[in-house]
Amino acid sequence: MDGAAPEPSDAALWAGLRQHTQARIGLGRAGSALPTRHRLELQAAHAAARDAVHSPFDPDAVASALPGAPTVRVRSAAPDRLTYLQRPDLGRRLDDIDRAHLPRGAHDSCDSWDVVFVVADGLSSRAVHEHAAPVIRATTARLPAAWRVAPVVLAEQARVALGDDVAHALGAAMVVVLVGERPGMSAADSLGAYLTYAPKPGTTTDADRNCLSNIRPPLGLSYDTAAAKLTSLLTRARELGRTGVSLKDDSDDGVVGLPAAG
Repeated sequence: MDGAAPEPSDAALWAGLRQHTQARIGLGRAGSALPTRHRLELQAAHAAARDAVHSPFDPDAVASALPGAPTVRVRSAAPDRLTYLQRPDLGRRLDDIDRAHLPRGAHDSCDSWDVVFVVADGLSSRAVHEHAAPVIRATTARLPAAWRVAPVVLAEQARVALGDDVAHALGAAMVVVLVGERPGMSAADSLGAYLTYAPKPGTTTDADRNCLSNIRPPLGLSYDTAAAKLTSLLTRARELGRTGVSLKDDSDDGVVGLPAAG
């Protein structure tokens, strides 16, 4: 039709779509393979993911980013990184010696901790180095002043369920585990936050937890948004006495933590 705008080329169409996603779409071909540039980018992303998994955890870096906050350092039962990767069960249990040095509180006492934050290296120490401290600072700033927050626990060779063991040993009512998530080909620095009420080692399941994932501004969840959601979930979990499938995040609608039907 005369005067109609020309149809965009395939290259222009895909280029426009790529502005809205980190997914590798419409990369084209060079013969029967990917163009060399995109193939090299894919190899670089794979290398970054491997580095994230194998880079050592630096608890000093996290502690220095939490000025004024007391910290405690612990290890899991996995003695080294290779064992940690091969034996997920050991990453879920505290080292016996480190357990004995945690500052204890009584589960039934008014002097027990309301919440403990556990920073776990997980599968991306890079994620916790970059994002864990800002999330903790933003969340604790929003919690009611009367809440008793335990010393931040910095856990090496740790998986999410290690938080159950930590909270139980401390006598904390709730635990928030900030853990480096499994790196993908689009993100090697994604932080996850897992909230559990009254965790019990060996008994608590994933269905008993709430999770916020992909905390990594500017491309993922921002620190302020993550902190606001965590604070709302923590407050509602305390009121309901539970987390997981019975605690829903409706904070975007102004209502958080409606109990599940039945």
